[in-house]
Amino acid sequence: MSFFKKIKDKVTGPKANISLKFNKDNFILGEDIEGTLTVASEEEFDATEIRFEIQCVEEAKKIRRMYDERARREIETESWESATLYSARPTVSGPMHIARGYIGAFPFSINIPLGGRPTYKSIDRKVAWSIKGVIAVDGRPDVTSRAIEVQVAQSATSIIKEREVIREVVMIPCKYCGALMPQTATVCPNCGARRTI
Repeated sequence: MSFFKKIKDKVTGPKANISLKFNKDNFILGEDIEGTLTVASEEEFDATEIRFEIQCVEEAKKIRRMYDERARREIETESWESATLYSARPTVSGPMHIARGYIGAFPFSINIPLGGRPTYKSIDRKVAWSIKGVIAVDGRPDVTSRAIEVQVAQSATSIIKEREVIREVVMIPCKYCGALMPQTATVCPNCGARRTI
């Protein structure tokens, strides 16, 4: 192997394609994402594993006040902050030798955690789930598919409905200041006198 080919292999990944196909478009928290991962190679190489990378990322717009030296005053700046809420890397295949012209299909099933957050988009906040396929290769860049954003909804049965409880509170006047206080109170909230009735 020539010196230049070794350098080229260090900076370029193998000539292979990886693609994902899902059984459906929308998913519910706690459900399994099922489909097929397809690998097609134009080059012979050794893969350490074939895996998925699934993650849920929340982004929020923040407004910060900063002092601007030129303007000599505080100005407001907008920035987006992100946090990874969930991340997993399940494998579909261990180490394998991939020959030139190889085409393989790997069925998969990845669980979306029940306690996760559903997909959400607004002007100042968004929650997005994405999945990509990866062929890991030692000593070379990995082969990756494009990250596909999937829609994840919350199950109708998991939404907790809150009921409003209305209680009637009887108010009585304080003997000393005349302010109204709840009948269950032992001390007037206005003057602090102890209730005598």
